[in-house]
Amino acid sequence: MTDAIDAFSRIDPKRAALLLDVDGTLIDIGPSPFEVDVPDELRAALARLIDLTDGALALVSGRPIRDLDTLFAPLKLPAVGGHGAETRLHRDETPRRIADLPASLREYLISAVTPDPRLAYEDKGYSVALHFRKAPEHEAHLRSHVDKGLAIYPKDQVEVLPGKAMLEVKRPGISKGAAVRDLMTRAPFGGRKPVFIGDDVTDESVFAVMPELGGESFSVGRSFAGVPHIFAEPADVRRALARLAGV
Repeated sequence: MTDAIDAFSRIDPKRAALLLDVDGTLIDIGPSPFEVDVPDELRAALARLIDLTDGALALVSGRPIRDLDTLFAPLKLPAVGGHGAETRLHRDETPRRIADLPASLREYLISAVTPDPRLAYEDKGYSVALHFRKAPEHEAHLRSHVDKGLAIYPKDQVEVLPGKAMLEVKRPGISKGAAVRDLMTRAPFGGRKPVFIGDDVTDESVFAVMPELGGESFSVGRSFAGVPHIFAEPADVRRALARLAGV
Protein backbone atom coordinates (compact mmCIF):
# COMPACT_ATOMS: atom_id res chain seq x y z
CA MET A 1 0.00 0.00 0.00
CA THR A 2 1.14 3.53 -0.80
CA ASP A 3 2.45 5.50 2.13
CA ALA A 4 -0.55 7.53 3.24
CA ILE A 5 1.31 10.73 4.14
CA ASP A 6 3.09 10.81 0.77
CA ALA A 7 -0.15 10.07 -1.10
CA PHE A 8 -2.01 12.79 0.79
CA SER A 9 0.75 15.34 0.14
CA ARG A 10 0.17 14.97 -3.62
CA ILE A 11 -3.39 16.28 -3.36
CA ASP A 12 -4.03 19.65 -5.02
CA PRO A 13 -6.04 21.74 -2.50
CA LYS A 14 -7.32 23.96 -5.31
CA ARG A 15 -9.09 21.01 -6.89
CA ALA A 16 -9.96 18.91 -3.85
CA ALA A 17 -12.75 18.87 -1.29
CA LEU A 18 -11.29 17.69 2.02
CA LEU A 19 -13.77 15.68 4.12
CA LEU A 20 -12.45 14.77 7.54
CA ASP A 21 -13.84 12.56 10.28
CA VAL A 22 -12.93 13.83 13.75
CA ASP A 23 -12.67 11.29 16.60
CA GLY A 24 -10.04 8.68 15.88
CA THR A 25 -9.06 10.52 12.68
CA LEU A 26 -8.12 14.13 13.40
CA ILE A 27 -7.93 13.71 17.17
CA ASP A 28 -7.05 10.80 19.41
CA ILE A 29 -9.82 8.83 21.10
CA GLY A 30 -10.12 10.01 24.70
CA PRO A 31 -11.42 8.30 27.85
CA SER A 32 -14.83 9.72 26.95
CA PRO A 33 -16.24 11.92 24.16
CA PHE A 34 -15.88 14.85 26.53
CA GLU A 35 -12.21 14.21 27.38
CA VAL A 36 -10.35 14.86 24.13
CA ASP A 37 -7.73 17.33 22.94
CA VAL A 38 -7.53 19.39 19.75
CA PRO A 39 -3.90 20.48 19.28
CA ASP A 40 -3.26 24.09 18.27
CA GLU A 41 -1.16 22.80 15.37
CA LEU A 42 -4.24 21.04 13.98
CA ARG A 43 -6.29 24.23 14.20
CA ALA A 44 -3.54 26.10 12.34
CA ALA A 45 -3.43 23.50 9.55
CA LEU A 46 -7.22 23.47 9.15
CA ALA A 47 -7.38 27.26 9.10
CA ARG A 48 -4.81 27.35 6.31
CA LEU A 49 -6.48 24.55 4.35
CA ILE A 50 -9.93 26.15 4.47
CA ASP A 51 -8.34 29.05 2.60
CA LEU A 52 -6.32 26.89 0.19
CA THR A 53 -9.46 24.92 -0.76
CA ASP A 54 -11.56 28.08 -1.11
CA GLY A 55 -13.86 26.81 1.65
CA ALA A 56 -14.14 23.20 0.42
CA LEU A 57 -13.14 21.54 3.69
CA ALA A 58 -15.68 19.94 6.00
CA LEU A 59 -15.64 17.99 9.22
CA VAL A 60 -17.74 14.82 8.82
CA SER A 61 -18.54 13.63 12.32
CA GLY A 62 -20.98 11.85 14.57
CA ARG A 63 -20.80 14.82 16.91
CA PRO A 64 -23.37 17.62 16.72
CA ILE A 65 -22.06 20.69 14.90
CA ARG A 66 -22.39 22.78 18.08
CA ASP A 67 -19.92 20.41 19.78
CA LEU A 68 -17.54 20.61 16.83
CA ASP A 69 -17.59 24.39 17.10
CA THR A 70 -16.71 24.13 20.78
CA LEU A 71 -13.90 21.65 20.15
CA PHE A 72 -12.27 23.57 17.32
CA ALA A 73 -12.92 27.12 18.57
CA PRO A 74 -12.16 29.73 17.43
CA LEU A 75 -12.46 27.90 14.10
CA LYS A 76 -15.96 27.46 12.72
CA LEU A 77 -15.81 25.06 9.78
CA PRO A 78 -18.25 23.63 7.25
CA ALA A 79 -19.49 20.39 8.73
CA VAL A 80 -21.65 17.29 8.55
CA GLY A 81 -22.76 16.47 12.09
CA GLY A 82 -24.71 13.68 13.76
CA HIS A 83 -23.69 11.12 11.10
CA GLY A 84 -25.52 13.17 8.46
CA ALA A 85 -28.38 14.59 10.53
CA GLU A 86 -26.91 18.11 10.31
CA THR A 87 -25.14 19.99 7.52
CA ARG A 88 -23.46 23.40 7.35
CA LEU A 89 -22.02 24.30 3.95
CA HIS A 90 -20.46 27.60 4.93
CA ARG A 91 -18.83 28.78 8.13
CA ASP A 92 -21.28 31.64 8.72
CA GLU A 93 -24.60 29.85 8.18
CA THR A 94 -27.03 28.09 10.52
CA PRO A 95 -26.88 24.27 10.17
CA ARG A 96 -29.76 22.42 8.56
CA ARG A 97 -30.94 19.50 10.72
CA ILE A 98 -33.57 16.79 10.75
CA ALA A 99 -36.40 16.57 13.28
CA ASP A 100 -35.73 15.39 16.83
CA LEU A 101 -36.73 12.01 18.21
CA PRO A 102 -39.64 12.08 20.71
CA ALA A 103 -38.53 13.32 24.15
CA SER A 104 -39.99 10.27 25.90
CA LEU A 105 -37.94 7.88 23.74
CA ARG A 106 -34.77 9.87 24.35
CA GLU A 107 -35.41 9.91 28.11
CA TYR A 108 -35.91 6.14 28.12
CA LEU A 109 -32.66 5.55 26.22
CA ILE A 110 -30.70 7.89 28.48
CA SER A 111 -31.92 6.03 31.57
CA ALA A 112 -29.66 3.14 30.51
CA VAL A 113 -26.57 4.89 31.89
CA THR A 114 -27.80 5.13 35.51
CA PRO A 115 -26.26 1.84 36.79
CA ASP A 116 -22.69 3.12 36.45
CA PRO A 117 -21.27 6.68 36.40
CA ARG A 118 -18.63 5.49 33.94
CA LEU A 119 -21.34 5.19 31.30
CA ALA A 120 -22.06 8.35 29.33
CA TYR A 121 -24.68 9.61 26.91
CA GLU A 122 -25.13 12.30 24.31
CA ASP A 123 -28.61 13.62 23.66
CA LYS A 124 -28.36 15.19 20.21
CA GLY A 125 -32.11 15.61 19.83
CA TYR A 126 -32.30 13.72 16.56
CA SER A 127 -30.39 10.81 18.15
CA VAL A 128 -29.07 9.44 21.46
CA ALA A 129 -25.59 7.98 21.78
CA LEU A 130 -24.73 5.67 24.68
CA HIS A 131 -21.01 5.32 25.44
CA PHE A 132 -19.41 2.44 27.32
CA ARG A 133 -15.72 3.21 26.66
CA LYS A 134 -14.92 3.32 30.38
CA ALA A 135 -17.15 0.34 31.24
CA PRO A 136 -17.05 -2.21 28.39
CA GLU A 137 -18.63 -4.84 30.62
CA HIS A 138 -21.94 -2.93 30.28
CA GLU A 139 -22.19 -3.34 26.52
CA ALA A 140 -24.72 -6.16 26.77
CA HIS A 141 -26.82 -4.16 29.25
CA LEU A 142 -26.94 -1.18 26.89
CA ARG A 143 -27.83 -3.34 23.90
CA SER A 144 -30.64 -4.97 25.86
CA HIS A 145 -31.94 -1.59 27.02
CA VAL A 146 -31.92 -0.25 23.45
CA ASP A 147 -33.74 -3.34 22.13
CA LYS A 148 -36.44 -2.90 24.79
CA GLY A 149 -36.78 0.75 23.83
CA LEU A 150 -37.34 -0.10 20.19
CA ALA A 151 -40.05 -2.56 21.25
CA ILE A 152 -41.73 -0.04 23.58
CA TYR A 153 -41.81 2.64 20.87
CA PRO A 154 -42.63 0.62 17.73
CA LYS A 155 -44.21 3.57 15.89
CA ASP A 156 -41.01 5.61 16.00
CA GLN A 157 -38.84 4.70 13.04
CA VAL A 158 -35.30 4.41 14.34
CA GLU A 159 -32.19 2.30 13.81
CA VAL A 160 -29.12 1.46 15.84
CA LEU A 161 -25.70 2.59 14.64
CA PRO A 162 -22.79 0.83 16.39
CA GLY A 163 -19.43 2.56 16.77
CA LYS A 164 -16.29 2.42 18.87
CA ALA A 165 -17.56 1.51 22.36
CA MET A 166 -20.90 3.17 21.71
CA LEU A 167 -24.41 2.60 20.42
CA GLU A 168 -26.39 5.37 18.76
CA VAL A 169 -30.14 5.32 18.16
CA LYS A 170 -31.09 7.56 15.24
CA ARG A 171 -33.64 8.03 12.52
CA PRO A 172 -33.24 5.62 9.57
CA GLY A 173 -31.93 6.69 6.19
CA ILE A 174 -29.49 9.18 7.67
CA SER A 175 -25.81 8.50 7.02
CA LYS A 176 -22.53 10.26 6.50
CA GLY A 177 -22.42 8.83 2.97
CA ALA A 178 -25.79 10.29 1.97
CA ALA A 179 -24.81 13.66 3.45
CA VAL A 180 -21.48 13.68 1.59
CA ARG A 181 -23.20 12.77 -1.69
CA ASP A 182 -25.48 15.79 -1.22
CA LEU A 183 -22.60 18.02 -0.10
CA MET A 184 -20.72 17.30 -3.30
CA THR A 185 -23.57 18.77 -5.39
CA ARG A 186 -23.29 22.15 -3.67
CA ALA A 187 -20.84 25.05 -3.72
CA PRO A 188 -18.03 25.26 -2.81
CA PHE A 189 -17.68 21.45 -2.89
CA GLY A 190 -19.27 20.67 -6.27
CA GLY A 191 -16.92 20.06 -9.17
CA ARG A 192 -14.02 19.11 -6.91
CA LYS A 193 -12.43 15.75 -6.13
CA PRO A 194 -13.62 14.57 -2.69
CA VAL A 195 -10.90 13.25 -0.38
CA PHE A 196 -12.19 11.52 2.75
CA ILE A 197 -10.34 10.30 5.85
CA GLY A 198 -12.16 8.09 8.38
CA ASP A 199 -11.45 5.39 10.93
CA ASP A 200 -14.62 3.60 12.02
CA VAL A 201 -17.55 1.51 10.81
CA THR A 202 -19.61 4.70 10.96
CA ASP A 203 -17.43 5.97 8.08
CA GLU A 204 -18.07 3.01 5.79
CA SER A 205 -21.01 4.73 4.08
CA VAL A 206 -18.63 7.51 2.95
CA PHE A 207 -16.00 5.05 1.76
CA ALA A 208 -18.78 3.38 -0.25
CA VAL A 209 -19.76 6.54 -2.16
CA MET A 210 -16.23 7.72 -2.96
CA PRO A 211 -15.90 5.68 -6.21
CA GLU A 212 -19.11 7.10 -7.71
CA LEU A 213 -17.96 10.61 -6.80
CA GLY A 214 -14.52 10.09 -8.30
CA GLY A 215 -13.01 10.52 -4.85
CA GLU A 216 -10.08 9.19 -2.88
CA SER A 217 -10.26 7.51 0.53
CA PHE A 218 -7.84 7.20 3.44
CA SER A 219 -8.42 5.22 6.65
CA VAL A 220 -6.79 5.40 10.06
CA GLY A 221 -5.55 2.47 12.11
CA ARG A 222 -7.27 -0.29 10.15
CA SER A 223 -8.10 -1.34 6.60
CA PHE A 224 -11.46 -1.06 4.89
CA ALA A 225 -12.53 -2.63 1.60
CA GLY A 226 -11.62 -0.41 -1.33
CA VAL A 227 -9.54 2.03 0.75
CA PRO A 228 -5.92 1.92 -0.47
CA HIS A 229 -4.26 4.35 1.93
CA ILE A 230 -3.96 3.77 5.69
CA PHE A 231 -2.61 6.20 8.27
CA ALA A 232 -1.24 4.44 11.35
CA GLU A 233 -2.76 6.90 13.84
CA PRO A 234 -4.34 10.37 14.10
CA ALA A 235 -0.91 11.94 14.69
CA ASP A 236 0.03 10.89 11.14
CA VAL A 237 -3.15 12.50 9.79
CA ARG A 238 -2.23 15.74 11.57
CA ARG A 239 1.28 15.60 10.10
CA ALA A 240 -0.15 15.06 6.60
CA LEU A 241 -2.54 18.00 6.97
CA ALA A 242 0.27 20.24 8.22
CA ARG A 243 2.46 19.24 5.27
CA LEU A 244 -0.35 19.92 2.78
CA ALA A 245 -1.07 23.26 4.47
CA GLY A 246 2.58 24.24 4.58
CA VAL A 247 2.50 25.10 8.29
